[in-house]
Amino acid sequence: MSIAIADLSVKTLDGKDQALSAYAGKVLLIVNVASYCGYTPQYKGLESLYQKYRDQGLEILAFPCNDYGAQEPGTNAEIQQFCETRFGVTFPLFDKVHAKGAEQHPLYARLTQTAPAGDVAWNFEKFLVNKKGEVVGRYKSAVAPDAAELIGAIERELAA
Repeated sequence: MSIAIADLSVKTLDGKDQALSAYAGKVLLIVNVASYCGYTPQYKGLESLYQKYRDQGLEILAFPCNDYGAQEPGTNAEIQQFCETRFGVTFPLFDKVHAKGAEQHPLYARLTQTAPAGDVAWNFEKFLVNKKGEVVGRYKSAVAPDAAELIGAIERELAA
């Protein structure tokens, strides 16, 4: 069974509701991010992916998360400034969420039902969502944005 996310809504960094249905027909890479993580330099690779593939229909949706080692303690404004000044991030950043636990955001509850099901293990875990809003891939934190397996999957979904 495919699990779609288009009926969900998230909050932008400035607190506005954003329906994920607004991204219908796009390929999404959804990532839980943190400013003080060993994987934080992946922001640069994510921005490179975004620059290379956004005109073909890729959107990267980044969700700051403080669930792992308290590595995202900042406010939304601090997170945005950090991402823009340190890494030149232009892809959308959203309100801080919980990716696991009792307060898990509904988006992450839905994402983590997909094979391989289970909790997000750490910051910078990536979920690939096809143009229909279905999760078609899940990549652990150590899979860099420029990894051949991830780029190949993104290119397949963009071509579909």
